[in-house]
Amino acid sequence: MSYTNAFMHILSNKFPAMKYHNFRNYWLGQSISLIGNFMQITALQWLIYTLTKSALLMGLLGVAQYGPIMCLSLFAGVIIDRYPTKKIILIIQYGYLLQTLVLTILVWSGHVRYSYVLILAAFRGIFQSFDQTSKNAFVRELVEKNDLRSAIGLNSTIFNTARMLGPAIAVLLMDRFRIEFVFFLDCISFFPMIISLYLIRAKPFLIKRTEKKILTEIGEGLNHIRQSAALLGAIFSMLAVGTLIMNFNVTAPVYADKVFKLGANGYGVLLTSNGAGSLVGALFATQARGNPKLKNLFALGLIISFLLASLCFMYYLPLAVITFFLIGFFVLIFNTTVNSTMQINSSEEFRGRVMSLYTLANYGTTPIGNMFAGSIIEKGGPGMGFFICGAVSGISIILTILKVSSKKRANYLAE
Repeated sequence: MSYTNAFMHILSNKFPAMKYHNFRNYWLGQSISLIGNFMQITALQWLIYTLTKSALLMGLLGVAQYGPIMCLSLFAGVIIDRYPTKKIILIIQYGYLLQTLVLTILVWSGHVRYSYVLILAAFRGIFQSFDQTSKNAFVRELVEKNDLRSAIGLNSTIFNTARMLGPAIAVLLMDRFRIEFVFFLDCISFFPMIISLYLIRAKPFLIKRTEKKILTEIGEGLNHIRQSAALLGAIFSMLAVGTLIMNFNVTAPVYADKVFKLGANGYGVLLTSNGAGSLVGALFATQARGNPKLKNLFALGLIISFLLASLCFMYYLPLAVITFFLIGFFVLIFNTTVNSTMQINSSEEFRGRVMSLYTLANYGTTPIGNMFAGSIIEKGGPGMGFFICGAVSGISIILTILKVSSKKRANYLAE
């Protein structure tokens, strides 16, 4: 056995999804592209700040980026069920590339305006609404169902690594060079992803051609989820956590400033701790196999809700840092568990529509969660914001458990 074969054998044993050639190509291409993505996010926020010096106008950037996900995710699911997923992802990458190239030229030429950046951010949000769903659905074409959790965990690993590396690289480059250099490098980062997609020879799932209206197909997808206790439990739990827990872009800066009097440095410490927890959680998730249990998913959601609510009583920084780490760890495992549950328990005919609802629950509800958390903090402070968001999330998951239990009993009696 050669050294290369021996290495691949060890890698496949540790990370089961890595034994698939197509998945390895896809994973490597995404690794570079995601770093570029987080570089652009960081540079874009700084660009908006330098152009406007307004927190409100910076907030509108988030609406432009995440609003399309809220509006278009369900429609994206229908498109993904109708056409080959790989082709959709390729088209999206070229769209990203064009958007970033236009942004680079505008900044480099000195013609950049706030309104232009907002329009380009909205276009990126439109691409994202298709991108997140199609990539989630595509993983199922690259690995066997039993190794799906490992593949999702590995994707989460590179996502969280990029989330930590991308902003750091962007800040370093903005300090040494001009900001347009960051956008230019983001343009370059799409090519490894595009090349990796051309190298993939996965056999696509059977595409069912239909003349049905898009709204009819969305309704069929929602009905498919309603009929499954596992899908119903997963999506309602994800809605609770996605909307109420992951609002650290709103809650953490105020918490660091008002409670610990540490400003931006404290904010950075809390976010770094949360990111490190996510990375460790992703490493755990890479070794998972088989079909996750719904009771474990509910337990994870309740643990996360309790941890967030407990921040209300924490005025000692090391304890807060540990709690942020634990939230990052459990949220990552929770997300991969929900993702796996939805992919494993959905039929291939509805895969795109099911995963579009996951994208909506995980990313599309961000503006709603931000506004809810922000309004509570404005009136009652960060502690009250953490407590109410955690409590409402926990109550929502308990109600979901009761709903799923009654559905299981009804299905049992129907049999």
